[in-house]
Amino acid sequence: MPRLTTIFISICFYSFIFLVLASNVYAENLPVAAFGKLPEAQQVKLSPDGNKIAFIKNHEGSSMIGVRDLKKSKTRYLVVTDNQKFKIGWYLWANNDLLLMSADYPVQRGTLKYKESRLIKIKADGSEPFESVFKLRKNDNPPQFQDNIIDLLPDEPNHILMGLDLRLSNMPDVYKINLTNNRKRERIYKGKSHIYNWMTDRQHNLRLGYGRDETRIFYRFFDIQKDEWRNIWEYEIFDAPDISPLGFGLNPNDLYIRADHKGRYAIFKVDVSKADLPRTLIFHDPDYDVEGSLIYSQKTNDVIGVYHGEADNAKVFFDPVYEDFQTALNTALPDAYNNVSSFSADERKYILYTSNDQSPGAYYLGNRDTNELSFVLEQYSLLYQQKLSGKNKISYKARDGIEIEGYITKPHSNVKNTKGAIVLPHGGPMARNYAGFDWFTEFFASRGYTILEPNFRGSSGYGFKFEMEAVQKWGGAMQDDLADAALWMLKEHDIDKDKVCILGGSYGGYAALMAAVKQQDAFKCAASFAGVSDLELIVIKARRFTNNEVVKKQFGTDSDLLEQNSPVNFAKDINIPVLLIHGDKDRVVDVRHSRDMYEELQDNKKEVEYIELENGNHHMEIEAHRLKVLTSLEAFLQRNMGED
Repeated sequence: MPRLTTIFISICFYSFIFLVLASNVYAENLPVAAFGKLPEAQQVKLSPDGNKIAFIKNHEGSSMIGVRDLKKSKTRYLVVTDNQKFKIGWYLWANNDLLLMSADYPVQRGTLKYKESRLIKIKADGSEPFESVFKLRKNDNPPQFQDNIIDLLPDEPNHILMGLDLRLSNMPDVYKINLTNNRKRERIYKGKSHIYNWMTDRQHNLRLGYGRDETRIFYRFFDIQKDEWRNIWEYEIFDAPDISPLGFGLNPNDLYIRADHKGRYAIFKVDVSKADLPRTLIFHDPDYDVEGSLIYSQKTNDVIGVYHGEADNAKVFFDPVYEDFQTALNTALPDAYNNVSSFSADERKYILYTSNDQSPGAYYLGNRDTNELSFVLEQYSLLYQQKLSGKNKISYKARDGIEIEGYITKPHSNVKNTKGAIVLPHGGPMARNYAGFDWFTEFFASRGYTILEPNFRGSSGYGFKFEMEAVQKWGGAMQDDLADAALWMLKEHDIDKDKVCILGGSYGGYAALMAAVKQQDAFKCAASFAGVSDLELIVIKARRFTNNEVVKKQFGTDSDLLEQNSPVNFAKDINIPVLLIHGDKDRVVDVRHSRDMYEELQDNKKEVEYIELENGNHHMEIEAHRLKVLTSLEAFLQRNMGED
């Protein structure tokens, strides 16, 4: 997207004056850093009064929170981290003068490794050092999750509601926290057994508690009319489609939920004033699940839409006023993903993030009174005005006839010699791929590879039944879908059958290793980042956590079956080159999975390389690690596929 100082648009008449900076300049060999550096700007947000912009800036491996005072044209950097001591998760404006930030800290107690989240308060003018929102007292139980904000209480700008298990682990009470004094707090509601989360209505009254008892999901609702709590929904996880409360409408009797409708998750409005909780269908996509959160108006305090990844601009508006405004932006900036990510309280100023498949994206400050867009920040300056590939949606039939969707990224148009193809299964596995700019796939496209990202069975987004194919079925049909993806590429894209590799992270790493065991006809090499190699190890380690029963239900407890579907037990059968990469501080998939896999492959004298990233986490969030991963993968692929 062009980095113009100012763009003038007319929201009323959809006219657009745009000075296109045409450029066909393309660095034929873009450096690894162009893709692997952390995005230069993220999470750009306006203060409620619209006079300040906050953002996360990444620079030379460090991340920081900056605040730009629009009236003084001055920027301050208030928090800086090397992403190893702690990682900035998210932040928000508590009021015009104060930011709240969630920070993740790696923790190890004995052999138990996990992350601990803390809520930090930051003065926007930098007048005070940042510090924790509350201080633990002598007799407090230290919670693992200390960032659970229930309500910002806009009518009380110096207070927020938080859920904290300071009394008993995994039983959070509701506290009113004083933002001006981190020693002051008031418990306003005592937690209930197995309730992990709480929700308020738009009038800031506590109305809903939800949690889990072993594998039973349940919801407790506060009935205002009867002044009592009662159970409203419950179901067994993995046995029935979820019911997910999303939030209340301005009317305190309107509760929006996501629930199954004709085989896809849809949005309903529930009348909680009636005992039978009647539902009204609000939005349904017959082809895809609606997976996003609600969109609220800053002005009306009511629901105006929902995020939906398959919709234009990933949003569906219920209010025509906001739909018209989105249409105006789309007319002004055609053929782009245009997302208003932040509004001022009066909704006259806004932050627009705009991108397309050929542009990594940039942030603009919009002013509806002057019909003006001003450039603020961009994400990947080294990719500015480059010829990127983008993703195209495809579908193919698996061997049993099931239709599988995915996204294909073709080599950059300037690449002279293509080098083969990559099947890239996503993590989760109960997740999915979407279109849009992707630094990881664009890197390999710049090196001449064709990349296919299948939404194999077990992925989310295609209904409850499809997603449940991931439960106790790792290594089965969902694995076959990946080999079928490779066969489809050979047929449709003139790929050399000896130049197809599989690589992935987390579950995708497991799938790559399992392909090395079972699918050597389809794949000639396999690379795993933070991948699972031992299903039984996952079940054993879960015994120390509260989700133990859920994990057992998800993976099963049949040791023979777990062993049969664990790549670590079949190293002797692997006869293609394998690359293993893992961070030693991974709190999601323990590094032991890759260490054990490497040892087994070495013992069997197989072709294997192992790279362990010091202080590395599960999500490749340290810039030096991202660069190392890309460089190592490129070298591995080059050795095993090379050029035509």
